[in-house]
This record gives sequence, C-alpha cells and structure tokens, in this order.
Amino acid sequence: MAKKARQRISYVLELPNSSPGGHRLGVNGLAVDRDNAILYSGGRDGIVCAWDVHPDCIAPSSSHSAVVDTSSSRANARPKQTTRFRSQTQAHTHWINDLALAQQHSAVVSASSDLLVKVWRPHGSDAKEPATIGQHADYVKCVATPSQSTNWVASGGLDRKIYLWDLSGAGKRLEIDVSGEEVREKGSVYALAVNHSILASGGPESVVRLWDPKTGKRITKFVGHTDNIRAILVNSSGDMVMTASSDQTVKVWSVTAGRCMHTLTMHNDSVWSLFSEDPELGVFYSSDRSGLVVKTDVRGTLGDLDDGLSLAVAQEHDGVSKVVACGNSLWTATSRSSINRWQSVDTNADIQLPGGFRPQRASVVSTRSRESTFQSGSPAGSPTPKREIPAKSILRISNTASFPLALSRDGAESVATHTRKGSEIIADPAANVVEPIHHLPEETIEGQFGLVKHRLLNDRRRVLTLDTAGDVVLWDLIKCKPIKSFGKRHLEDVEPEVNTLEAVAPWCSIDTSSGNLTVVLEPFNCFDAEAYADELTLEEPVEFREDQRINLGKWILRYLFANLIDEEIRRDEAHRHKLNEALQKRAAVGRMNPGLSISIPPPPGGFDSQVATPRANGSRFPPATPGFAIGLATPGSPMGPGADFGTPLSPLGRFPSQVSNSNRQSAEQVDYFSDAIQSPDADANKPAQTPAAVAESRPSEDKPGKTSTENGKEKEKEKDKDKEVKSPSTPFGKKFRMNMSFGGKKLGRSASNAVADKPAVVDERAEESESSLNHEKEFADSFHGVIQKIHNEYEKQLTENPDMVVETRICPSLPNDTPVLKLPKGTKVIIQEETSGGSAELYRGTVESVGADVDIIEQKGPQWLGEVLLLNAIPPKDPVKVSFVLYPWQDTLPAITVVDGNNRLNANRMLRVKKILAYVAERIDPPADPENPDPDAMKPEEYLELYCNEQLLPNTMSLATLRAHVWKGGNDIVLHYKANGKKEILFPTAPSPSVTDGGGQRQSQDSPSQSGTAAAAGQGQISQAVAATA
Repeated sequence: MAKKARQRISYVLELPNSSPGGHRLGVNGLAVDRDNAILYSGGRDGIVCAWDVHPDCIAPSSSHSAVVDTSSSRANARPKQTTRFRSQTQAHTHWINDLALAQQHSAVVSASSDLLVKVWRPHGSDAKEPATIGQHADYVKCVATPSQSTNWVASGGLDRKIYLWDLSGAGKRLEIDVSGEEVREKGSVYALAVNHSILASGGPESVVRLWDPKTGKRITKFVGHTDNIRAILVNSSGDMVMTASSDQTVKVWSVTAGRCMHTLTMHNDSVWSLFSEDPELGVFYSSDRSGLVVKTDVRGTLGDLDDGLSLAVAQEHDGVSKVVACGNSLWTATSRSSINRWQSVDTNADIQLPGGFRPQRASVVSTRSRESTFQSGSPAGSPTPKREIPAKSILRISNTASFPLALSRDGAESVATHTRKGSEIIADPAANVVEPIHHLPEETIEGQFGLVKHRLLNDRRRVLTLDTAGDVVLWDLIKCKPIKSFGKRHLEDVEPEVNTLEAVAPWCSIDTSSGNLTVVLEPFNCFDAEAYADELTLEEPVEFREDQRINLGKWILRYLFANLIDEEIRRDEAHRHKLNEALQKRAAVGRMNPGLSISIPPPPGGFDSQVATPRANGSRFPPATPGFAIGLATPGSPMGPGADFGTPLSPLGRFPSQVSNSNRQSAEQVDYFSDAIQSPDADANKPAQTPAAVAESRPSEDKPGKTSTENGKEKEKEKDKDKEVKSPSTPFGKKFRMNMSFGGKKLGRSASNAVADKPAVVDERAEESESSLNHEKEFADSFHGVIQKIHNEYEKQLTENPDMVVETRICPSLPNDTPVLKLPKGTKVIIQEETSGGSAELYRGTVESVGADVDIIEQKGPQWLGEVLLLNAIPPKDPVKVSFVLYPWQDTLPAITVVDGNNRLNANRMLRVKKILAYVAERIDPPADPENPDPDAMKPEEYLELYCNEQLLPNTMSLATLRAHVWKGGNDIVLHYKANGKKEILFPTAPSPSVTDGGGQRQSQDSPSQSGTAAAAGQGQISQAVAATA
C-alpha cells in the first residue's frame, strides 16, 4: 500500500483583542459587486472580507464633478460616504493572491499560496465556510472567470499549470501545461484572462500565450515584453489582448493580426495591475510599483491609441498590487492592511483640459461625444461645474504620441519631443515630477494589526512577536495564549529580559507570514523536546515522579484534540458494547444448556505467580507491584506507584506501537545512570525493573533464603525470562533493544562480551514475525487505520477467546504524563499535507470543533497522530546523547576508577547535573550498606559541586544546556567535581600504585571489594555504552 505524503499538524493562536472587520496584513485581491454594492477584499492573512459600499460611491461618474476641489469647494462638498464591514471568512491559511466574482456575483473565488482554489457564497442562507474546488501543486497566483453566467473559473499558478474548475464542486474540467519552451521554470502563470473563446496567460517567460478554453490547445503566442507579465485583459469579442509587464509598459495585441499594435509607456515603474469595466477596453486603469494609479481613455481614437488621454489619478505610498473601479470610485490595494477609496476622474466629452491641450483633443472629443452621452445616460453637461485638469497630471501615453503639446513657462505652446519618457509631465519640461489629481483618498477602510516578526526563546515554549503597530507580546506556545505585552519596544531589547539559559531540542516551527502566530508540528521532530515537570507552571497541581520529563509535542497534541479523544472513546464503548452483547447472549444460551463436563484451559504460556510483567489484557492477571511492572530496562510506570494496571482505560502492552512508546520513554526518560546510580534517599523512587534486570544487577549474589537447588531453578527461570525479553513479538522489539544501551547490558561484563552475547537470530525472527503479521491484513495509512487495528484486535480476541469480555484498547496519556491544559476554544487546528510546492490544507477546525469533525479527521489525519492520541505511542527514535569526562578538582577527591583506561562517558542530553553528582558519589563515596541506605544521609548535590570551564554548574542544568551555553564546544565536555566541605570524603585506605589513563589524570585502583566491584561493573557498563555509540 502506497504511503501518503508527509502530513503535519499546525495550530493558530488567537490574537488578543481580535475581532472581525479588517485585514491584518497587506491586501492582494479586490472585486466589486455593482448590483449589491459590495466590495470584496482578499488579504495576505488568508481572510476574505465583504464591505457594504454606499450607493453614491458606485453611481455613474457623470453625475458628479470630474475633479475633487482642493480649496474652498471642500466646505461645500457632498457628505463623506462611509464603507461598513459586512462579513468575513478565514478562507485560506496563506496569502490570498487574487479574487474573482462568478455566477451573477453570488460566488467569490479566491486563489491562495496554500495551493487551493476556494469558492465562498456569502449570500447563501446558511453562509457555509468556503469550499475547495481545486488544488495546484504550487502557489496559485491568479484566477479569472469568462462571465457571470458561466459555471467554471480558470486558475494559474507557479506549478506551470492552468486549470478550469467546476464551481459546483465537480472538480477539474481542463488542464493546460504551460511549461516554458526554453526554461521550464519560467512557465509559471502570474497573469490570466479569459472569455468564452480565448484564454490568455503570462508570466516570467515574458511571452503571452493564447489557449482555447474548450480544448486546451494553444492558439498562438505573443513575444515582445522583456520582463515578467503581471496583468492581462481580454476584450469581449476576443480579438484584442492588453498586457502589463514589469518592463514598465502596457502592450495592446491584435489576435487577428497576431502582433503588438501599441506599446503604452505612461508608467516609469513595473506595472502590476490592470482593470477595466469597458467590454472593449476603451477605458482602463493601471497601477505600478511606485504607487501611481493611472486612468487611460482611448475611446474615439479610431485605433490610434497615441491620441488617447492618460491621467495620473492618485499616488499611494506603497506599490499598488490591485486596482478596481466602479462608477465614480476606485479602490487600491497595497502591502498595508488598509484599503483606500479614491474619487475617479470623468474623462467624458466635457472634461476640462488646459487651454494648450484643447485643440489637439477637439477631434477626438467630437467623434465620441454622442457615444459618451448615450452610455452615461445623462446630459453631457454636469449640474456641478467641473474644475480644470492640472497640466502636470496629464501623462504622455506613449513614446510615439504627438499629443499633448507642452506648455512652456511663459504659457507659449511648444511641440513635445519624442525622447521624453512616459510619466514625465509634458506641461513643464523643467519639472519631471508627476502631480496626481488626488493627493488624499476619499476614504480609508482601516485594517487591523498583524504579526510581522517573531523570536523563539531558548526554552522553545515561549515566543516574542512584533506586530505592525510596533507592539511586542510574549506568548506561551503550550497554553496557546499571550503572557505579557511590552508595548511599543524593539524586539531585540525585550529578548534579553525574558530569555533563559536553556537548550531544548527543536520540536516546532513558527510562522507569522499570515499575520497570525502559527505553530507547525512535523512528525520527524515534534516529539524530540522535553521539559522537566518541576520547571513547569501548571494550572492544576499534579504529583510527578522525581525528575520526570514531559514531552512537549505529545502534551500539546493531547489537548488540541481532547474532544476528538473523548468522541473516539464514546464510539469505542458503543462498538465494544455490541460485541459484548453477542458474548452475553452466547453465555446465556450456554447456561440454559449446560455441558456434562467443564474444562478450564490454562492461560497462554501457563500462569506463574512469579511472572510480574503485564500481559495483553491487564485485567486477567493480578495488578503488579510498581517495582516489577515494566519490562527490561524500562522506566517506572508513567502512572505513578499507585496506578492500577488492570483498569480498562489504561491497558499496557497491547499494540506493537505501544512497545515503541515504552521504548521511547525508556530511552528518553531513564537516564544513563538511572539503573545503577541512585542518590542515597532515592530508593523509593527507583526505576521499575523486571526480576531479570534485578538479577543481572547482582550477578554474583544469590537471593537470601534459597537453597542451591532453588537457586538453580531460579536461574533457569531468569534465563527463560531473558529469552522471552530477547524475542520480541512486536515490530519495534528490535528497536527496543537497541535504544537502551545501558539497562539491557549486564553489569560486570565487558563491551566485547556484551556484543558476543547478542544472538543475531533473535532479530531475524522478530523481523520474520513482523513481516508475517503485516501480510495478514493491511490497514489504511491514516488515522482511521489506527481505529481499524483496534477493531481488528477485538476480532482476534473474540476468535481466540470467545468467552472473554472485550475491553478497551484506547489508552490516551494520563494527566501525570501530560498535565491538563485548558486551551482557548477558538484555537485553530489544521492538518496539512506536504507537496513539492508547499503544504496543502486537508482539514481546518478549532479545539472546540475537532470532536464533531471526527469522521473527517479519521480520513484526513495521519496515522502517527492516531497512535499518539489513542495509544499514547510516539514514533521510535534514538535519544541524543552527550559525551563527557569526569576528573576530581585538583586531585582533592578520589578519581573515578577506570578499568580499561577509557574514562569517556555519555548520557541523555536531558540529564541533570545532580544525576552526574549522584554518579560521582556512588563511585567515590559508596554507602556503607547499599541495601539499606540511611534516609538521613546527605544527598550528593548537598556536599558535591560540579564545574565546567571553572564555572559552578546549577544542579538542575542539563547536559544540553551545559554544552550549548557553558562548554560551547564540539568535543567531549570536561567536568571537574569537588567537595564543598560539608562532608568529609576519604581516599581509599589501601590504594594500589597510581597509574595514569590516556587523559593524563591520576586514578586509584581499589582492591576488589563490594564497592569496588560495583564501580568496576558500572565502568564496564560505561565502556559498553561507548562501544555501542562509537
């Protein structure tokens, strides 16, 4: 079965004081619904907003004055019309790059960098969330619709594909490959326009390509631009195409002639947007990177566009990515979150031009005056007197245009030269500055503040963010809420105030590209980071084991999907209830017809009261004692000493994946020293060991009260148990043995003996067993596959033990493993799938809605998520270890005995300094009676100190932090231990002659004794670890 692409989980934190109504980042898409007086905007925050526009703003332009008054007439101007927020939807998780209206303006189609094309129907009775109608393999840059009566739209993206999507959700209608002929990557589609007979596309290849939207076949191509094509318009008849490019030109192409007819040069910067309401493109708007908005009128020129009129209407502070117009208003979208509305300029026949320009325009005006009057539906004369257009606002439409003539400083007319660039003002040759007609917008639709910068702190649980207003906020990524606001400050100034001296493994990534704080969890590293429970601030008190660590990834996932887990438990109970009902019916029939004899089959493998390891169903056997409850070299139960292993909600050892979980916990939570190194008063908190492990730790000791025969039987049992442990029946058995490099090796043996004792045939059998199990039945590679496995185990149990009650196999993590979190209900939860061009959204909901969306998540969610949530099993991974060496400070204390000359140690990167001190104390100051330690004895960290680079180390510092912030090097860490004077530590009474090891450090070789034997055994264990990790 082919595996799915890698899937990841993201969650989006709610911004403080967030409310609907406005974008948080720049706006890329605009569309106007004239019939309903609604403006739609799509932003880089992934939101589509709808705004109610005042009807006067979209009234025909001839009903108002052509130019906004600049002085006294301001007082007598009409009342300022306001735009009101209507509604919005979080359509996408990435930038929205384009918008289009379809189906009589009832459908808003959006194209996004999250690879999706969606349709939102805001006028529907139920106003559903946007529906996905198509998906690209890379960013979707543009979307276009041929008319309001068609049932499809076209989209183009960076995957070099054009798709035609059915608006009713029927999927793809047509696919067109537009890969570049010379350079394939330049075939990306940045601009698109379509009507019923022709589809035009353009991009970095600088070539305009025409396609048949019915068949997808190429019609022709236009070559002439020298840079990226950013916008395209097609007239209604399909015989003219207009393109805007980053080469600062607008070109007009004839489809019938197959060539460029006109090159317009009214812009002096990259042209980013084109818009026209005129079906024949007689009037169009253009905008560029400098923020200039230009209106061009070429009506009545009889094909000679050089006679047209081009006016600088407005000037934005930033590049205008989109301009749309309706009636007497136009709207501009920039990299800011606000949208500006400007008054348009009436370029009809009665436009007031400077005196020097009127004769040259007289013929053009006369040819179209009747047409303009008919189209406007009102008399040519406006009731309000029109002010004259400033001469500096008139642009030269092209380099070949002879109109307009220039005015010299003394007012005399002069002929414009043909060497002048487009945007230079013709009216004054000495002044090359464009003066727009409007200096201020009529109205600004204000946006909100979005996040633009972040800094993840050393603990990787908190992050600092900076928004567009300049405010700095500190966030808690685990509790999903802001902690503190620092006001308007520099992010770099706040960071040292809140950062800590820690080194935590990367477990998440932060994304603020959409203006929100998004946390991304990848399956390959989201379970790598841990935090000590005693360092956490929890809402509810929880009793933890000593030095217990909390897996951050598992912790947050447990409560992001808490409602989903509850729903799955309810469904599992219902499913088992049906199975057990049938079992009860069979039992009732058996009671009515009792047999003549009763046979009681023994438990599988026989029942032995000495066996303490829980079996597949914990309820069949008595609860085990805490000290002997877990298999070889695993930590104490995460449920604490008082846990009941027979409870139905916390079964152990039920799935192969759970073995991997135990493996991960044993490797991550049981430190290198935890099997043999304990502080004197930590006996009550000893990690759980199997009898085999206990026997291995004392190979030369017989148990008290046993005869030699009993001892021999006991050894045989231990051998059998050892074989049972070495023959895992789970897919992760092999991994389980490899991860625990210390606990599974017998003390007192050398590294070579340990390697020789490993039977190679065991792993082969495990692999054969695994492969045979895999071939029995295949399960879906999804969240639902985990449910299938659980149900399959129920069926197997009923087949093998038909009289046994089916108990739950769902065992989510408990509060002492993942403390309770109360996350905000509105926290968004997203499941994404990686593609070659980015991440495609598979599911989006909230912490509150995941329970209701269980069916969708089962189908779309990854398998590893199901194992973590339902089985408390995380993917197996070898722990990261840190190597170090230990020396006494200036020989003031005994050196740690070295057997084979190798004093190099390694341990889990999360090991604390106090554990290292406990290791040192056991070697140089062993207790008089190891079997009965003195409860009042001083702890090692109370009378010993550890130094690195002559710096005293805190007892709670981890090896990872020590390496990153104190040692600051790549070689083995050199540590020195010394006494603080609170306890006297004596040198050995009968030391052998001093020898030096390879590091030049003096070491004493004790005579064989109980403590010396333990130290030698421990050092032999270290040597094995070094050999295993070399």
